[in-house]
Amino acid sequence: MIQLGILADDLTGGMMVASLLEREGVECPLVSSIDGLSSVAESTADAVVVARKIRLIDPVEAQREAIQTVKALQEIGCKRFFYKYCATFDSTKKGNIGPIADAMLEALNCEYTLFCPAFPEYTVTIFQGRMFLGLTPLGESFKRVDPVTPMTNSNLVEVLQSQSRHSVGLLSHSILLRGKAAIVEYIEQNKCQKFFIADAVDDNDLERIAELALDWPLTTGADALPVFLARAWKKGLNQLSQKIPRTLLPASPGGEAFIAGSCAAPTLRQLEYFEKRHPIFRIDVVKAGEDQGYLNEILHWAKQHINNGPIAISSSADSYELKRTQTALGVKGAADQADRILGKVAKGLFDLGVRKFIVGGGETSGQVINSLRIKNVEVSSFDNLSGGYCHQAGKNPVSFVLKAGAIGKEDFVFDALERMRAAERN
Repeated sequence: MIQLGILADDLTGGMMVASLLEREGVECPLVSSIDGLSSVAESTADAVVVARKIRLIDPVEAQREAIQTVKALQEIGCKRFFYKYCATFDSTKKGNIGPIADAMLEALNCEYTLFCPAFPEYTVTIFQGRMFLGLTPLGESFKRVDPVTPMTNSNLVEVLQSQSRHSVGLLSHSILLRGKAAIVEYIEQNKCQKFFIADAVDDNDLERIAELALDWPLTTGADALPVFLARAWKKGLNQLSQKIPRTLLPASPGGEAFIAGSCAAPTLRQLEYFEKRHPIFRIDVVKAGEDQGYLNEILHWAKQHINNGPIAISSSADSYELKRTQTALGVKGAADQADRILGKVAKGLFDLGVRKFIVGGGETSGQVINSLRIKNVEVSSFDNLSGGYCHQAGKNPVSFVLKAGAIGKEDFVFDALERMRAAERN
């Protein structure tokens, strides 16, 4: 039985939660479409992540995808359902956290569910319904100026309420401390509320939440809560032994490339560090939309360099270049255009023999995986690669290290390359 079926709203987030479950000894493959679930049903997996690029699409389309995913997971006998979004509750004024949760709640015929994006291991906490990144309220953090999903309100009850037709309440830290029976009584007394933001200031709160919601059909949150749900169900099933975490996956002989689409500071530093050692093609996103021959120019450059070692192709930009691009194409237009060209670049690089990809940026990762028609991947255990290392087997095996834009030291790319090279030496 699949103990936990997870719908992730982007690829890197889905990869991270799958790798965290693998670290717990839970076999958890990742699929990029519901078609990939057929192979999971015949496997020994305990959980599965369905990663879809639905964070920023039209809310109605996101709801449609969520319902289709729920039905597909039901068909393979999934016991519990989880909706995974970013630990910083990334969303626009329209959603999609609220709309997707609305759809899943109704599809599963649930009375209510909870939202807990806290990740105390990385100092992301919630108290009195307000999110903190370290000591900084979410609305005062770097997320306030995010170019796509600016988070200016730290009060998650208010943020979620603006996206949902259901009334939103709070499971405060003080209520959690009173124990499961008291929490259940509180929820029963507030039946008018379908959604509850759950405080979590530390791992003890997450343990309480997992105990409370273990047998609920639907829970939602970020990367941490599924780990505590897994610990709770394993304890209930008396499954104390764990599988050995995997840090090496099968080999993928071939070329090496770093594709970067994120404009986050860590990715920019990784590109700068990489460029001291290997060549980079920096894409002019505006020109990419105007010049029909631009893709061929990029791939011609790649062909000249690919046999001499790893290369990088990037649409990442500093604040000046980003402003120029967004002025010309609009915020969404610039992001969409960058994703389109990087997806085509990934396909072109694969045709040139690249089989080891490092991808920077959640949206970019989704675009690359979709462009290469990757359906089902093995995921390694969470470690210093932040859970992004995965592998698709077959006649043309290919490996990836996918990362969110804001993750990783300046030499992250080289750590990722070394891991995939080690798989060939092993």
